[in-house]
Amino acid sequence: MAIPELVRKADVKHVEALCDRVPPHVRDEVRLEYAVRGNAITIVERRPPSHPGLGPEWTSMKIAQLRYEPRDLTWTLYCCDRNERWFAYYDVEPSRDVALLVAEIDEDPTGIFWG
Repeated sequence: MAIPELVRKADVKHVEALCDRVPPHVRDEVRLEYAVRGNAITIVERRPPSHPGLGPEWTSMKIAQLRYEPRDLTWTLYCCDRNERWFAYYDVEPSRDVALLVAEIDEDPTGIFWG
């Protein structure tokens, strides 16, 4: 079962707000973007090539993933390891309020999301 459309719209707004916090004057150097796929919202950091010889493609680094569990009506926060594998972030419980999880990403008390 996918995320109900009304839930998706309301919850994605919190993720959009996080991504929009990158100031416009630095968006040619770094961007935060998200993608919704199935029951998950994935947040990535994007940067331009560090050298012209690398081509025009921006790099992507996975930052966080929010997964919706329809049986419990909850969201769980995941973080990515250096091999781009997702694992549950245990410093915050699953929540029905995705805003709490987005705040945890933003505040990053453990340094796992932003270093």
